[in-house]
Amino acid sequence: MTSPQLTEHRIPADAFDELAAGTGGAPVVRRLVAAQYSKHLLLVRGVLEAARRAGHARWAAARRAYDLLAAVQAQHPEAVAAVLRHPSVGAWARHAVGTGEGVEQLASVAAAAVVRAGVTCEVDVPMTGGVVTIPSLGQVTLPGASAAGDATATVHSAPDGAEVSVEGVAVRIGGAAPGWAGLRSLSAEAGGRSFRVLVDDLDPHRMPGSGNLRSRLSESETERWQGVLQEAWGLLARNHPDVADEVAAAITVFTPLTAPDQGLSSATSRETFGCIALSTPPDPHTLAVTLAHETQHAKLSALLDIVPLTRPDDGARYYAPWRDDPRPVGGLLQGAYAFLGVAGFWRRQRHHESGEDAVRAGAEFARWREAARTVSGTLLTSGALTGPGERFVARMARRLDDWRREPVPAASAAIAREAADRHLTLWRERNGGAGHVGDVLRT
Repeated sequence: MTSPQLTEHRIPADAFDELAAGTGGAPVVRRLVAAQYSKHLLLVRGVLEAARRAGHARWAAARRAYDLLAAVQAQHPEAVAAVLRHPSVGAWARHAVGTGEGVEQLASVAAAAVVRAGVTCEVDVPMTGGVVTIPSLGQVTLPGASAAGDATATVHSAPDGAEVSVEGVAVRIGGAAPGWAGLRSLSAEAGGRSFRVLVDDLDPHRMPGSGNLRSRLSESETERWQGVLQEAWGLLARNHPDVADEVAAAITVFTPLTAPDQGLSSATSRETFGCIALSTPPDPHTLAVTLAHETQHAKLSALLDIVPLTRPDDGARYYAPWRDDPRPVGGLLQGAYAFLGVAGFWRRQRHHESGEDAVRAGAEFARWREAARTVSGTLLTSGALTGPGERFVARMARRLDDWRREPVPAASAAIAREAADRHLTLWRERNGGAGHVGDVLRT
């Protein structure tokens, strides 16, 4: 493929410092998004090269798929970009490069671009258990196809639509066609700001390593997600406009998770930039702070692909005030950066609450500013940061020091202290009473 956006990516010093302070804004996030697109281009090319070097049995088919993708890119670059930016494509490509498995899925990536572009052609694609996955678009279940084993189906594309067929049985792609399950979208608009995400509850690579992926949302569940998202987006747009802009620039996909006993589960992965995996949001406030939290993770993961901030893991593990288990330095940094964002959210949101809600919001601010600052100190004395990492965490610490000087009501401070003390006590019981905050717990 031609790669006009495949350039060297750098982060200017001022943008780096803005990110370190927990912000950056949409322009800086768009730099990170561009770097991630280049990463996906490299990974897809890497799939082809890995197959060639290994003498893979699917090498010739992979070459044809890659050439087709390049031909579509020349005429319809936006169609190829929409597919290659899709988070699961990056996860699949990384897996294929690392293991040599799934090389044949390159044909499905090419087919997705062909269908999006409305190009007239046919593409043979892998089918597993009678199901064909078309990344960024959806899945086809072919009636009568074998439910066991692997086979090949054919995507037939034309300007007026597309279908998938095998052994004379065809399923139309799009709409409410029987056998077709398309990715649905959620959207919200408030205060002149808009946000749109796909709900990927189908792709096998949508969140690698997750043990609590759930099956496809029902129509009623999708409607519930839409309603909560609209309210959460309104809250962000009104009270946290800069965060809203970053979320809109970075996040393109939600992946549903199985709900925990209470609250909300959420996660991001360095392999699936742009995707937030989450359980059904219980309320708009929870979803709003989750978007702020997980976007911080996404920003840091993308930055780490450009600038290494930590040295190789030396086995040391540390206390994190938001986890039940001892954490390595990389995980500690991710958590501190995410909770810098959470503290910033509650710092602003407390001024838009009243009564007991204001007390709770102040407690959240007090707890997480202290937790993130304590862990920043641990990181700075760990000896495990690179030079840029030390600059990054020092900037985080300065921002948190500024926030620590801001008064909170006594009731909020008491709730924060009690919650922090309770977490540390339970953590010590769970981990054998080990250590003080900041101590190296294990090597």
